Amino acid sequence: MLRAVLRSTSRLAAVVAAAALAIAACGGGDEASTATGTATTTARPAAPATLALDFTPNAVHEPIFAAVREGLDRPHGVRLRIREPGSAPNSLALLTSGRVDVGILDVHDLAIARERGVDVVGIAALVQKPLAALIARGDVARPRSLAGRTVGVSGLPSDPAFVRAIVQGDGGAYARVKQVTIGFQAVSSILSRRVDAVPAFWNAEGVALRRRGVRTREFRVEDYGAPAYPEVVLVTARRTLERKRALVDGVVAAIGDGMRSVLARPEPAARQIARAAGQADVGLVREQLRVMRPVVVPPMRLDRAVLERWADWATRFGIVRRRPDVDRAFAFEVAR
Repeated sequence: MLRAVLRSTSRLAAVVAAAALAIAACGGGDEASTATGTATTTARPAAPATLALDFTPNAVHEPIFAAVREGLDRPHGVRLRIREPGSAPNSLALLTSGRVDVGILDVHDLAIARERGVDVVGIAALVQKPLAALIARGDVARPRSLAGRTVGVSGLPSDPAFVRAIVQGDGGAYARVKQVTIGFQAVSSILSRRVDAVPAFWNAEGVALRRRGVRTREFRVEDYGAPAYPEVVLVTARRTLERKRALVDGVVAAIGDGMRSVLARPEPAARQIARAAGQADVGLVREQLRVMRPVVVPPMRLDRAVLERWADWATRFGIVRRRPDVDRAFAFEVAR
């Protein structure tokens, strides 16, 4: 079953393979690593650090934008630059080629990349619980009802396995689900009735569809057997973590400060993300930030026990074939 899933994402598999070669090939004069595990305020000049987003700017990314907007990066010795995605997911390729220092990945895509030999490491959690859901049109009563119907997937390798986990978690026949690649067009694909369901974020696309008056059902993954894992994580290449440790620490600390700023003052955050996303509806972004508040506390922390349970679940449902080594996949000492 998993082989079929991986064949459907052969283009991204090639990207991952190229990323593995990039990690092996890259070298050079990066700064020496530090022995400390936390970033502290420093008087040294701010070093440039580039972060690649995984998706169109949305509420999940606001702590990053806040860190730049409010200059929260400079006291931690970094000058943060944000790189937005193109028409397809590319943060992993940018990260492993050395063109960016930090990226954002779905936690499942981190596991898949590592299984394919790409030595990337999770360094912090942007959220503490799953944001992903299988969002379906209102006439889909439950996940198993998707047998014989069409689900739109983004092209990320984790999407088909995620669909499988929810459909099979409801006792459905995953093999009978038709899947088409729709990129980042989840909302428009549901509105146009091109698909019956999409793996998407309940705090982003889910909110957008409700505000458009669309009747949907949200099948959240934790309701079908998943642990409350951190959905969206900051990642870096291991070589970057080893050679630019102070820079990585500074980025995580700055974004942590950005998170606390957004929690305290959400209105500037809503307006900025609306502009960055080309979104005229500030109320939509405001609502996305509001529903996200419960899942970002404690800010940035990685919980080892939760991730061990996630590793068991991800293996059981075929997201990966080999159980992730949690100690190798995550650097718990960065976001303390």
